[in-house]
Amino acid sequence: MNPWTILAAGWIVMAVLMAILWEVQRRYGKAGIVDILWAAGVGLLGVAFAAAADGYAPRRLLIAALIGVWSFRLSRYLFVRVLGMAEDGRYETLKKQWGASAQARMFAFFEVQALWSVLFAAPVLLAARNSGTPLGWTDWLGVAIWIIAVGGERAADQQLAAFRANRANRGRVCRDGLWRYSRHPNYFFEWVHWWSYVAIGWGAPNGWLTLAGPALMLFFLFKITGIPPTEANALASRGDAYREYQRTTSVFFPWPPKQTAR
Repeated sequence: MNPWTILAAGWIVMAVLMAILWEVQRRYGKAGIVDILWAAGVGLLGVAFAAAADGYAPRRLLIAALIGVWSFRLSRYLFVRVLGMAEDGRYETLKKQWGASAQARMFAFFEVQALWSVLFAAPVLLAARNSGTPLGWTDWLGVAIWIIAVGGERAADQQLAAFRANRANRGRVCRDGLWRYSRHPNYFFEWVHWWSYVAIGWGAPNGWLTLAGPALMLFFLFKITGIPPTEANALASRGDAYREYQRTTSVFFPWPPKQTAR
């Protein structure tokens, strides 16, 4: 099947699903559920794209397993987090800023997320078109990157969840485990994850385009939905404690922290 046809079909499916989810959030005030569908949608599209591609079958199966397990873990984590807490501060802020046009603009936001889902699943399709046989060292390099990335992201999520579960930590900044070395270790390892498909798909036709995965993720994390709104909310809720955290701790790449002021 033509790759453009596959991508178009994926976009139509996600556009419909996002429209349905927009209505759900309109009724229940949980715009954060868009993150759940984004994670689940990228995984579903990735598995479908791997099945529809024309690359080496064992590699396609490997890619489907990697993107499927990544998606299940992340969407499950987001499901528990979003439904177990009040509206995400990022979306609450957007609704206040948008005022009377909030729901119309939120619909557009959900539909843009549908397009983003396809864009992030596209490198998976490219990697699945790699017809080189048999599986080689670049495939196993991709698996190794995936293990490090998903393991690191899971550890960061668990460390933050444990910190938040302790009532004594209310108003404090998490510096436990990986959070001592990066203000956003979960985002860092999420970014690393997308390099898995670069390694696996480099030998595919136009395989260099798999670089779009980590490039897009880095752009979104630093400029759109990741670090800026997250840090703005943290500053609003934790004030000087978070400013000190910003002063001493790397924003993204894990690095030994600077000494705190005496």
